[in-house]
Amino acid sequence: MTSHGLMINRRRLLTLTAAGVSVAALGGLSSRQAFAQTGAIRWVSPRGTVEVLDDYPYWVGKKFGYFGDIETTLEPGPSDATATVKLVDQGQADMGYPSPGVFSLALAQGIPLVSVWEMGGSDVFDFAFRKGEAPADIKGLEGKTIVLGSAGWQSIADPMLKAAGVDISTIKYVDAGWPTWGTAVMSGQGDAALSWEGLRAQWKGQGLDFDYILGRNFSKLPANSFVIRKADFEDPSKKDLYVAYLKGWAAGLEFGRINPRAATQIVMEQFPGLASQMTPAVATESMMQLANVYSGRWDERGKWGYHIMPSWQQFFDVSAEIGQISAPIKAEDVVKNDWVDDANKFDANKVKADADGFALSDDYKAVDVAAIQAAL
Repeated sequence: MTSHGLMINRRRLLTLTAAGVSVAALGGLSSRQAFAQTGAIRWVSPRGTVEVLDDYPYWVGKKFGYFGDIETTLEPGPSDATATVKLVDQGQADMGYPSPGVFSLALAQGIPLVSVWEMGGSDVFDFAFRKGEAPADIKGLEGKTIVLGSAGWQSIADPMLKAAGVDISTIKYVDAGWPTWGTAVMSGQGDAALSWEGLRAQWKGQGLDFDYILGRNFSKLPANSFVIRKADFEDPSKKDLYVAYLKGWAAGLEFGRINPRAATQIVMEQFPGLASQMTPAVATESMMQLANVYSGRWDERGKWGYHIMPSWQQFFDVSAEIGQISAPIKAEDVVKNDWVDDANKFDANKVKADADGFALSDDYKAVDVAAIQAAL
């Protein structure tokens, strides 16, 4: 193995990701405690950065006041995949955005968390291959090496592949580190990289032009969701705050559905450094890939944030089957749709007016949304 990557032993991975880590060791966030007691919400990313298009509903909500009087903070967590759940548990954040794999590892460790909002209706994760090297189907990954940006991402890939009938005992993983794992695959390390919608377009804009097997085409497993402390979910005095906060995200999602170019432009104006990495067309494509996932399986969901319970139960069952968690988890105990209806009661007329009336720059006016949609 080259110095750029670390081969991951399957048993060692689960030991590492399950190990307790102190807040000081995690770093990345300031020492302030979470705010849920004081009328504010502190949200933490699993990516190590917030300078991405993934969180466009938040930036739209901030711009148009969809969060009302709530003090909101969106912060990058450490790139350690499990940091987002640990920070919520330890009171350094109120809400985290883990993958189902990381969420299940936390639950298996006895961390009392509840998922209250499903962002991805369809599976957001993909597998990237050097041009011309993608197998005919997902079973072609058997015997291959998959490159990850964090060792904890194996908890994403293993259940996804197992549920699709792949013999995961034949697969090797390499932790090539954040944010260089895509470059590592392009330069010859490993056979494939774990990727996701949104990043797919961003990589293309950076010259990392891969072939893909898209998760939404073969996987029925859920994607990342918003989790909070179980104690907060069970505290009636905190319900209104969390629902109002989620209502802001729902409104931002609806805005992005109506006017994807506007949602993209808002993020690019927030992060000029990100805007310098992508043309408006590539940025809009990235946003629309994400929006496509956020509205995924709409015929089964019908509203923003709704968890498909059989999908979650399948994930937990597969995770137990492969030994990723030691015992089955009942989805209904830890995945909750209780707040979804109220969070969808945003002012739809105002959102539509805001989206339809947004003044696009000339660069974004020139983006062909129909062509991007056709290519998704």
